[in-house]
Parts: sequence; structure tokens; C-alpha cells
Amino acid sequence: MKHGVRVDVINLGDELLLGLRDNGHLSYLGRELKRHGLEIRRNFVVRDNAEDIQQVFKNAWEDADIVITTGGLGPTSDDLTRETIAKALGVKLEFVDSVRVELEARFARLGRTVTANNLKQCYVLDGAEALPNPNGTAPGILFKQDGKLLIMLPGPGNELRPMFERDVLPRLQEENFFALEEQYLQLRSFGVGESLLENKLRPILKSHPELKVGYCAHEGLVDVRLSLANGTGTLADLRATGEQCMELLGEDFVCFGNHSIAEIAMSHLRAHHQTIAIAESCTGGLLSNAFTDVPGASQTFMGSVVCYHEDTKIEHLGIPESILMQHDVVSAETAVALATGAAESFSSDYGLSTTGFAGPTGGSSREPVGTVYFGLHTPSGAWTHRVQFSGDRLTVKARAVNAAVDWLRRKLTKYQMHDAFANIGYGMGSGI
Repeated sequence: MKHGVRVDVINLGDELLLGLRDNGHLSYLGRELKRHGLEIRRNFVVRDNAEDIQQVFKNAWEDADIVITTGGLGPTSDDLTRETIAKALGVKLEFVDSVRVELEARFARLGRTVTANNLKQCYVLDGAEALPNPNGTAPGILFKQDGKLLIMLPGPGNELRPMFERDVLPRLQEENFFALEEQYLQLRSFGVGESLLENKLRPILKSHPELKVGYCAHEGLVDVRLSLANGTGTLADLRATGEQCMELLGEDFVCFGNHSIAEIAMSHLRAHHQTIAIAESCTGGLLSNAFTDVPGASQTFMGSVVCYHEDTKIEHLGIPESILMQHDVVSAETAVALATGAAESFSSDYGLSTTGFAGPTGGSSREPVGTVYFGLHTPSGAWTHRVQFSGDRLTVKARAVNAAVDWLRRKLTKYQMHDAFANIGYGMGSGI
């Protein structure tokens, strides 16, 4: 495995610089490469202009080992990547007939005819390899020159990601740029600030100078990335250190890897053949979406009600009007009533609810903007939990979703650990 590999990424497209689309490719590629011990050295975002593309590419190609480009391989006039980079490298473009055959077959399946401009996608750099694209029309391109590797990928995410994982990662391993086995470990935590988390883990991590440590905070979550620095240490040491950190974090530890909190909570429910329903107000459907984003959610997710208006709470969940009048819509009592109403309406084991002031208006001196109450109905009782968030409306909603699901996760972990210990105790007793 080579060390000190220099990787540059060039993202192409006016829409990136105009703010019309987020640069999700950079974060995806950075994450996937890091998993295997490679780090992106530089990133360039370039508009659809041949002169700019050529200049940036030449700068990157001059001293990088791997250059990855995204976008600009399509059939339209602003797709300039293929032609411009071929010119910068001083190589010709060659027509690949197998790409044409696949392109025509794809269009035939769609009941369409291949137009002349679509055929430009059949050209690749002379001596390069065309990477198949089952989800689109533009193939990827893999080109080697003087020990360097150029990887050109299409812009749409549903085309780029499968291609990268299916074709590019194995090729990088074949070229000895990395081992396919992951070279880093990520711990996901919730409820501990970034600086506090660093201080909490310092006693463990200071005794492992062979590790490189990185922190990333987002919406209440903090990820800790542990990787082997300069090829020192072993993966076994990495995992052992990760397990020490997990033990130290206790219930603040969510998982190893990139699993969402909802995935963890749903796995607990699924393992115990239990179900959940949602009643949400201030989060406006985002809480339900967090659960339904999890593959196989139908096994545990019974349904939800976005009860934004007071009448909806009364009519669809049977919330007594007296509760809303006596305690207000944003209150502990309403949160519990919503959670119980959801569980009863959908005949689920658990009910989870949110009600609060996302802002920028609303709230009071007692319950300011950012106040959110959570309600949780369980087979053994109901609870409520209040949190005060800062930030704009979208931030409050996003953080409220994570906090609600994490509260559920913690409750499930405690209940199920209690059940497990009870079963163990019973088994020991019966064996005596």
C-alpha cells in the first residue's frame, strides 16, 4: 500500500457556484476515501468554462497522484469536461462502440431515439477505460499516465456513487493505492459537545500517538474519526481503542460508523418485535421522515400524524380540548397526550411526539422560541422531556428531530437492558 498519496478532486458545474446545488460529491468522496486510508488534499469547484477547467486541471495533474473529476460528461453544450481535459493532456478522444450499443439499448427501453448530441458521450480519452453507467447515459472514464490516475465521474449522485463503489474502489486497490479493508474507525455520539467530548476521551487517546483523531459536529451529533497515521499501528489496535472510547462514553455512544440515530432506534424495536407511531407539530413531518428513511421501516413504523393545528390534535388524535386550554399547546401535558394518542390511534407499542416553538415568532418569556417538548408513550408508562434549542427555524427543527430520536434510543436501551438482565436472572435462578 502506497503512503503519502496526493488526491485532488475537481467538481464541475455552474450550479455549484450559484448555490443551486450542494457539493455533496466532495463529502461523499472524502468519506469513502478516508475509510480506506486516503485523504483529499485539495478540492476545486469550477464553472462550466473550458479555460477555467483546463487551468485548474493542469495545476492538479502536475503534482497529484490521483485526480477525480465530477460532472460535465453529459450530452449538452455545457458538458465540457471530456473534451477540455483531453486537450489539456494532449490526447485524442476515441469513439467506443460498446458504449454506443448500451446507449441505444437504454434509449430503446425508454421508448426514445438516440440523438446526435447524445453520441458525444460515447467518446473517451484515447487509451482510457470506459466505466459502465447502469443508471445513466454518460460512462465514467479511468485514465492512467506516468503512474498517475485520472477518474472522471458523471454528475448525478445516483450514477456517481454506484460507479465509484463498484468500479473505482476496487481499481484503486489493484493499483496499490489502498487496502479495501477500512483504515479508520468512526464513533458517533450524541448529547456531548465537541470540546467536552475531546476532553472526555483525552485520557484514552493521548496514550495512542499512532492515531490521527478528527471531530465533526452536526445537529447534536459529534463524530470522532480514528485513523492510523503514516501507516503505523494495526487495525486491531484501532478497534481496541474504539471499544475503550465506547465504554467511556456510555449511553452517549450511538454507534460505530455512519448509522443514523433512527436506524439504531429502529433496530432496537425490530429486535424486540415492537412498533412505534409519531405525532408531531413543530417538526412538521421531519421526525416521521427520519424513521421512514430507514430501509425496512414498515416492520416497526406504524404511522404518523402531523398535527400542526389545534383542531387536528383534537380531531385526529383525540386530545382533550381541556388539556390544550389549561396547559397550552406547547407543554409537557400536551406532549404526553400526543404521544399516547399516536400509540393508541395506530395500536403501536411506543408513541413519540414533538411540540414547540421553532421560531422566529411565537414563544413567551416562560417558553421562548426554541423550546421543544417531547412526549414518549411506552408499554410501562409515559414521559415528557423539555429542551431549549438555539438557532434559526430550520436548525431548531433539525436538532429537535435528532434529540427526539436519541431520547427514544436511550429509553429503549435502558428498557431492553433491563429486560435482558431480568431474563438472565430468571435463567440462573431456574438452573440452581
